[in-house]
Amino acid sequence: MVRLAQTAGLTDVQQEILHTVRDFVGKEILPCARELERSDTYPQDIVDGMRRLGLFGLMIPEEYGGLGESLLTYALVVEEIARGWMSVSGVINTHFIVAYMLRRYGTEAQRRHYLPRMAEGAVRGAFSMSEPELGSDVAAIRTHARRDGDEYVIDGTKMWLTNGGSANLIALLARTDEGARRPHDNLTAFLIEKPEGFGEVLPGLTIPGKIEKMGYKGVDTTEAVFAGLRVGADTVLGAEPGAGFRQMMDGIEVGRVNVAARACGIAVRAFELAVAYARERRAFGRPIAGHQAIAFKLAEMATKVEAAHLMMVNAARLKDSGERNDVEAGMAKLLASEYCMEVTQDAFRIHGGYGYSKEYEIERLMREAPFLLIGEGTSEIQKTIISRGLLREYGE
Repeated sequence: MVRLAQTAGLTDVQQEILHTVRDFVGKEILPCARELERSDTYPQDIVDGMRRLGLFGLMIPEEYGGLGESLLTYALVVEEIARGWMSVSGVINTHFIVAYMLRRYGTEAQRRHYLPRMAEGAVRGAFSMSEPELGSDVAAIRTHARRDGDEYVIDGTKMWLTNGGSANLIALLARTDEGARRPHDNLTAFLIEKPEGFGEVLPGLTIPGKIEKMGYKGVDTTEAVFAGLRVGADTVLGAEPGAGFRQMMDGIEVGRVNVAARACGIAVRAFELAVAYARERRAFGRPIAGHQAIAFKLAEMATKVEAAHLMMVNAARLKDSGERNDVEAGMAKLLASEYCMEVTQDAFRIHGGYGYSKEYEIERLMREAPFLLIGEGTSEIQKTIISRGLLREYGE
């Protein structure tokens, strides 16, 4: 019986979904993750399996063909998938950020055009905010969209698009000429539909190719180069020019809960591997789990896993309630990603020399965990968000 990372108060439907996903991870992801990761191969069979399970429509309302589940359900599903292979959870993360933004801010025409196809996985989303010379300083975005009659002309370069090649819908944040005094109010979110693949996928839009990474293999991470791409004014999210910063930041809160869930999944898996190895490996006449140095380390690891899981669940439930959760999502992402790194490193140490071998799964986790320290905002950015939120609340 699994003891860690359990969630109280789940419905029968949520329990059934998680049971199905855990079974899918055990049968379809864990057995092939190592080979797919080694070859940096897109996990098409796994993605097709997730489509059959309806996971791409998990949070999309039933009226648009989805399952209408909560952010909590989605986060717990992500935790299970990341336990199998973190890259697979990356396939659906940006997809759900885009779907969430459409559900929350899209016009009814935009919702009906995109959400049913997103629910079935026929349209998959990518999220484009970062640029080569900026990451966290969103207000300094240089990619520009110039109004030209009923169209916008977009020029600029974007960086770090997860699913940039495999997705066929990009939520893009660009600068527009709104005349606002605050830089944030001159940013607009666009919905750009494109073919899958690399190269010049549209006149004026080039996806150069995959960026080689230390970990996070399988899923494609790309640049996007805009050179005079023309899009209709009806591609502006919610038909609200200048509202892009607020819309994107709301989506990022969903993304931070996702990253926290991914960190929990990796930490759970690292702990499982550490316990299994510590029970089998013998030293000085008994399993190393019987030595206090290792037993205490396992106790600390388990406590970190449990704390991270509880904070992630709290942030998801708060978002589901409609309350502002920027501080809680930042706390969950900060704690879960830092603890994930620590738990994974402790599991690596418990494995000794074997942890350095590619034949052991912990080696892969050691390359995946660092991504979570920077994805959806570094730990330092989370601390900035948390401190500002606390000072705002306690200043009232």
